Amino acid sequence: MSTILEMREITKEFPGVKALAGVSLDVTEGEIHAICGENGAGKSTLMKVLSGVYPHGTYSGDIVLDGKAAEFGSINDSEAEGIVIIHQELALVPYLSVAENIFLGNERRGRGGLIDWNQANSEALALLRRVGLDENPVTPVNQLGVGKQQLIEIAKALSKKVRLLILDEPTAALNDTDSEHLLGLLRGLKDQGITSIIISHKLNEIAEIADRTTIIRDGKTIETIDMSDPSSTQERIIRGMVGRDLEHRFPERSSVVGDEVLRVEDWTVFHPTQVGRKVIDNASFTVRAGEVVGIAGLMGAGRTELAMSVFGRSYGRNISGRLYKDGKQIQARSVAEAIDHHIAYATEDRKVYGLNLIEDIRRNISSAGLGKLAPRGWVNGNEELRVAEEYRRSLNIKAPNVTSVVGQLSGGNQQKVVLSKWLYTEPDVLILDEPTRGIDVGAKFEIYTIINKMVAAGKAVVVISSELPELLGTCDRIYTLAFGRITGEVPVADATQERLMELMTIERDQPMPTKEDAS
Repeated sequence: MSTILEMREITKEFPGVKALAGVSLDVTEGEIHAICGENGAGKSTLMKVLSGVYPHGTYSGDIVLDGKAAEFGSINDSEAEGIVIIHQELALVPYLSVAENIFLGNERRGRGGLIDWNQANSEALALLRRVGLDENPVTPVNQLGVGKQQLIEIAKALSKKVRLLILDEPTAALNDTDSEHLLGLLRGLKDQGITSIIISHKLNEIAEIADRTTIIRDGKTIETIDMSDPSSTQERIIRGMVGRDLEHRFPERSSVVGDEVLRVEDWTVFHPTQVGRKVIDNASFTVRAGEVVGIAGLMGAGRTELAMSVFGRSYGRNISGRLYKDGKQIQARSVAEAIDHHIAYATEDRKVYGLNLIEDIRRNISSAGLGKLAPRGWVNGNEELRVAEEYRRSLNIKAPNVTSVVGQLSGGNQQKVVLSKWLYTEPDVLILDEPTRGIDVGAKFEIYTIINKMVAAGKAVVVISSELPELLGTCDRIYTLAFGRITGEVPVADATQERLMELMTIERDQPMPTKEDAS
């Protein structure tokens, strides 16, 4: 096959930072080419250069497309050549419908230049089915979860005449089943002659789907490897990414499980806008001091909805059930009340709900615990700086100082800021919703280490994750969720991916397993 793309000695600088330092890359027509590297290595920057987000003249080096020099001044220029990028950050308009988002800027027009809504909705429905979504095209996007929104982004890209599809962490928001569906979709596009570049931290997916993999570290190309070569193992990729061997994916943990800290009983939650739709159905679970409890479920099972409703009823309506903290029934009718009861929740969508991206590290870390800094109503600025700097050092947040803007940090470092914010509230229970989504193996290890330190100090941690190996590697017990119901509770010593998947795929009308069956 011929070479469709070459990027030669690409160098891109920002004030005080050289993001790319002579990166070179070639992509063969019809292949699936993976790009791997730690957060901040320059992967997304390189793709923004390619797609015209960073226009010609703002970088040095050459882009060669089909043997000819390409100088893209904007993303419209690259799309005109059949290059479509799906960014890691979702770019959907929340109050527009699914169909409106798919064809935004690429509208389906009929007579007199007016939009043909029948055609738009019909084509949108076909695209949704192609990416595995069974949604009404007229549904507002803000009524869908982040995982479904990622699939809508992919449908939007497929609506264009794409030759080279760039996907930046496309499966980060997806569980294993939906990720496998997407990988199958990429294989189908490959059979149709469409070339793909995929950035991913999920090395098992890279090994499964990529023809070749280019590793970038510190803004430089380390090597490009042929994935059909027996030596192209995940360990080799990790070594190239982090510059050293990573002996274990999960740090060893020795903790003593103590008394029950949080108990949720008969928890039922209804959808906030769809009257009569029950999202969580009579769910009960417990977590003890020094214990990590996992919650596993397919997309739409209600994992995030369960966590948010427990955390100060920040999701849902007509919520019923009981909360017990340290054996005593409590009321957590608002986020403030939940924090007062030393319960914290780190959201799955850090860029929208977890952080203020235009503020600095200092203000983000102090935001949930301002009361500690303002005993007389005025924030002690010196103390705020001291606290933020302490967390920057202890959690190894890679930034020059705590006045660095959070939006300019890599995903892994942003996640550490989120954790710092909630650790500063001194929680007894910390609920982590997809805590390692979109971050590299090195940063994941650091997050797992932070979790271990918490439980070693007697805290209780709940981990929601779409990655079953992550739950198996970090948890003591795992609850499974399907259609808003708890379908099983499995000690990690007895858990396998297959057993968890069985419990996660119980049909809505299927009788619930007994506790003995579930375990």
